[in-house]
Amino acid sequence: MAGRKVLVRVDFNLPLTQEGKVLDDTRLQASLGTLKFLLEGGAALILMSHLGRPKGRRVAQMSLRPVAVHLGRILGRPVQLAEDCVGPEVERRARALEPGQILLLENVRFHPEEEANDARFAGRLAALGEIYVNDAFGAAHRAHASTEGIAHHLPVAVSGLLMEKEIHYLDEVVKSPRRPLVAILGGAKVSSKIKIIENLLGLVDGLLIGGAMSYTFMKATGSEVGVSLLEEDQIGTAGQLLTEAAAKGVEMLLPLDCVVASSFSATASTRVVERTAIPPGWQGMDIGPRSCQLYADRIRAARTVVWNGPMGVFEMPPFAAGTRAIAKALAAAADQGSTAILGGGDTAAAVSQVGLGHKMTHISTGGGAALECMGGGVLPGVAALAE
Repeated sequence: MAGRKVLVRVDFNLPLTQEGKVLDDTRLQASLGTLKFLLEGGAALILMSHLGRPKGRRVAQMSLRPVAVHLGRILGRPVQLAEDCVGPEVERRARALEPGQILLLENVRFHPEEEANDARFAGRLAALGEIYVNDAFGAAHRAHASTEGIAHHLPVAVSGLLMEKEIHYLDEVVKSPRRPLVAILGGAKVSSKIKIIENLLGLVDGLLIGGAMSYTFMKATGSEVGVSLLEEDQIGTAGQLLTEAAAKGVEMLLPLDCVVASSFSATASTRVVERTAIPPGWQGMDIGPRSCQLYADRIRAARTVVWNGPMGVFEMPPFAAGTRAIAKALAAAADQGSTAILGGGDTAAAVSQVGLGHKMTHISTGGGAALECMGGGVLPGVAALAE
């Protein structure tokens, strides 16, 4: 690597404050092993990342400038920020890089060609370096120009150390899990997780459902859900998944009770109700105490637990109890020798809030990618390297 220009796809999609300060640098910290390894080897680094969803246009609030400043502070060396990710000026700056220097390209999603996996755009990115390293596991399930397309334009395309670690842990869960294997799924939408749930039903012994997506499942069982978040067009699919789970002998649990609120607000009136008794005009915001106990019991009995997605609106203190209870149960299971794997930014942030991150076996930097991997899906960013 000495004297070579190495293009590294990192996942620096970090949450920022309105003032442009980095709120949580977990993903950045996870990539440091690869970056330091390359720098110690004498490489010049050209880093690529996305941030947010600018939808193919330049959005000032989604610039990677704050990330460049933050990374430079951590590494103790300057991190230059290119004003774009392609173009003559970027090419000039890449050519001028000396060993040990770092150039962070501006948000690749400022160009619509990135998400379209445009071959010409991928070629322009590839022209900036000699070796390609993909260490962005969190984006490996996307076939984008900087994660998949670029690998076809360079003679050397390999994984980084973080990518290797992620695949090692998740592969183990799929190929030789210690059973019982339980998956906990939260978050907002059933629609984004249908294929993953179908795949998991062939792998897990138990599936615990929480978060806003649980209300679509409750509706499928005939319960009224008030004004809780609901995907009307997915009610039939949710019912089919419940039937399929029963047919496969997978225990698929829905919350027994819910914390409901009179409005989507931290200061709203709240009450705990049975899942079959959500009042009209009220909305579910968290799983209730009986659900916490039931889910904790199943977690304690498991030997491998995988968790993706919070149980409620954990950012608001009145609705954080369910997510905290799952985190504590998972930490206790890990203390007893169970394998505890987390995936997804919100889940990692919730566990970090409770101060239990160090108890987990592995915290994945990619929620969707982790679930896709465990569900037996092909990650385009990994498949391109295998070729």
